[in-house]
Amino acid sequence: MSENEEVLKLDPKKTVMIIQDMQNDVISEGGAFAGDGGAEHAKSQNVVEKVARLAEAARSAGVPVIHVHYVVDPGAPGLKQNAGLYRAVKEAKALVRGTWGAAAAEGVEPQEGDIVVEKMRTSAWYNTRLMTLLQGFGTESVIVSGAWTHMSIEHTARYGGDAGYDMVVASDGCSSINDEWHNVGLNYALTAVGRTATCDQIAEALGATVKA
Repeated sequence: MSENEEVLKLDPKKTVMIIQDMQNDVISEGGAFAGDGGAEHAKSQNVVEKVARLAEAARSAGVPVIHVHYVVDPGAPGLKQNAGLYRAVKEAKALVRGTWGAAAAEGVEPQEGDIVVEKMRTSAWYNTRLMTLLQGFGTESVIVSGAWTHMSIEHTARYGGDAGYDMVVASDGCSSINDEWHNVGLNYALTAVGRTATCDQIAEALGATVKA
């Protein structure tokens, strides 16, 4: 740590953790987007285990854990086809409600007391109840984890920064389609709208520990 680098501090009473898009179609082998590299990179990052441990630490500190899942109905009705991502979801028949692909990946399933927020766009905020929940919790800091770093994670962090939240991205608690896109998200786009820290550093900032 450099002399000018600020030590991360988080108030558990004013912090929420988001686990975003950690669904089978996004990060699991056999998922709709496994061929894009999502499954391989998630495995190389060991992202499921790291996020699960951080979530356990967050719960132990009294921090609400919110799972944000991309979910469409069969045939993706109402999913406007204005961009490549949304066309891919429909064409691949991905993330369909009630299917294995839309379910949380094994190891990061919602636990008792967790909250699930559904979305149909890239950002966790767009037309969801996330903002209402955070306002109700009195949230000031938002821990962001999940997939993919250069897409949903970045979109969520950008809007959260604009909305006045202290956005903290778990650098080793995110995955993308490869190291290049992962690092682009962390080292360029996110540096101006939030902060990055490892899962261990975030847990320590909450006064919790990540079990080995």
